[in-house]
Amino acid sequence: MTASLTDRHRLEGSSVRGADLRGLDRPDQIPVEIPLHLVEPEGQLQVHTSPYRGSFSSVLSQAMRTAGLGSRVLISQFLKGGVSQGPEGRVQLCGGLDWMRPDVPACLCGPDDCASIDAVQAVWAVCRQHLLKGDLDQLVLDEIGLAIGFGFIEESALLSALEQRPGSMDVIITGPSIPDSVMEMADQVTELRRGI
Repeated sequence: MTASLTDRHRLEGSSVRGADLRGLDRPDQIPVEIPLHLVEPEGQLQVHTSPYRGSFSSVLSQAMRTAGLGSRVLISQFLKGGVSQGPEGRVQLCGGLDWMRPDVPACLCGPDDCASIDAVQAVWAVCRQHLLKGDLDQLVLDEIGLAIGFGFIEESALLSALEQRPGSMDVIITGPSIPDSVMEMADQVTELRRGI
């Protein structure tokens, strides 16, 4: 999350800043105190992508650090399975960090697994609700691009939810196959070009 000054911080024609205040003898010569205006939080849409599947350890570290500092964070992994989680079985770490995966017996590797569509869409429904409500500080959507490519989630649904999210929420999208429309919307794009 970044912060930006509000529009109220600009006072046109103010001569107080940089003025030499020495030698003011009369009370009417003392400049008026400019009120302090706090900055407003400004969320970002970040994309971390690579040509292959794999976890982005820096994103996961950032999410844990953010939650450890008191923010509300949700990590949603759309194609990782094998732990029988689902929205009702999400794991809570660091007090403010929830970690959610679909309720599927193994990791999903292609569009031919039609039985898993409902499980992936259940995870998306929770994420979409958080995007619209704005009740998180940070939301990580891991491999949502592949979930769109496999036909589990509609690209238009993701775009609509991202456009409606509150301005203070950070959203981090990770994985390969991120749609061009999401890349164009992103404030920051990080591309990992080589594997380990």
